[in-house]
Amino acid sequence: MKKRFLTTSLVIMTAVLTTISSAYSASPAELYDNVWMIVNKKYYDPSDNCQDWKKWRYRYENKLKTKEDAYVAIETMLASLNDPYTRFLDPKEFSEENQSIKGSLKGIGTQIGLRDGQLVIIAPLEDSPAERAGLMADDYILEINGESTKGINIDAAADKIRGEKGTTVTLLIQRKGVPNKTYSIVRDEIEVKSVSVKPPFETKIPDGIKYIRLSSFISKNAAGEIETILNESKDAKGFIIDLRSNPGGLLTNAIYISDMLLRGGVIVSTVDRDSYKSTTRARYQQVTDKPIVVLINKGSASASEILSGALKDNNRATIVGEQSFGKGLVQEINKLPDEAGLNITIQRYLTPSGTDIHKKGITPDVVVELTKENADAKDDVQLKKAIEILENMTCLVQKNG
Repeated sequence: MKKRFLTTSLVIMTAVLTTISSAYSASPAELYDNVWMIVNKKYYDPSDNCQDWKKWRYRYENKLKTKEDAYVAIETMLASLNDPYTRFLDPKEFSEENQSIKGSLKGIGTQIGLRDGQLVIIAPLEDSPAERAGLMADDYILEINGESTKGINIDAAADKIRGEKGTTVTLLIQRKGVPNKTYSIVRDEIEVKSVSVKPPFETKIPDGIKYIRLSSFISKNAAGEIETILNESKDAKGFIIDLRSNPGGLLTNAIYISDMLLRGGVIVSTVDRDSYKSTTRARYQQVTDKPIVVLINKGSASASEILSGALKDNNRATIVGEQSFGKGLVQEINKLPDEAGLNITIQRYLTPSGTDIHKKGITPDVVVELTKENADAKDDVQLKKAIEILENMTCLVQKNG
């Protein structure tokens, strides 16, 4: 068997949590078959990437002697789906993913993915070593510690990037419009901060406007943090919700937060392998009816696109910024025997208008590009435009009120 890569990556994800199997001890063959059965039943593409999935079930019969054998066989089987979001997690990786949901991580704090076969940074986490070093959404990682990333998968890349606190990883970065640059970044233990009210570049927020930065949907505390801020901001005339470089996380967070902001209407629909469409609607539990402007960019993905799509299609918010990433698939996190795990794509999702945004993204109502020159000058033109629009909206509300 070939050597496998031991890692957990922070790939963008809209995920639901479930437990398919209990934590009993399983033989290598049982573990492999367990994964085969889950994919056979749950994987969102009924063609299984235009292949006969049955051929995989007994491909390694009587050949899997160790768990390491099973891990490699499972990864080979899953690779045939050509889906970077469907991934096997060994016990270490599964534990690390659970820690990220609980709100703590180790590494440099960057979300990575594949775009056209190239390793790309979706977004650095707020106040992480990656962000402090200057890494940005849409940066391509050409080398990790001097080794080319050509042909690398997400798990292998994350394994190379992660490491013990205090150690250093070196990345060769390709960024549009500037020469390639090498970054040496010291790894650390990272607290996932979901919500902040401090604007970037210390941009002045006018009285009466409440700025809320939601940097991740990963932590299960995210929705509660947003609700607390909304309840404490009853006097606000309007809200700016900043989802820029937010790579996604838990589907439940996107639904709960949408429910706080909508008064009725569809939040999101999902379609599974059997073409069964399930629609989630707001439950009339709106926390605020004040005007909203949402900021997005090319690093806004997955759960960020569910929230911004729900608010846009229900005419609840004005969307400002740049085209979002375009990740319209939902993963399920499964617990396997022996504390291993499987992230599997089980559905594609549609915005309330029925739009499939996968590989397309959400189009802003008002397109504003934040250039490198703007960033270098600490001039957040997107946030300034959001303030301008919200001030006009709140002025109209006062006049009509």
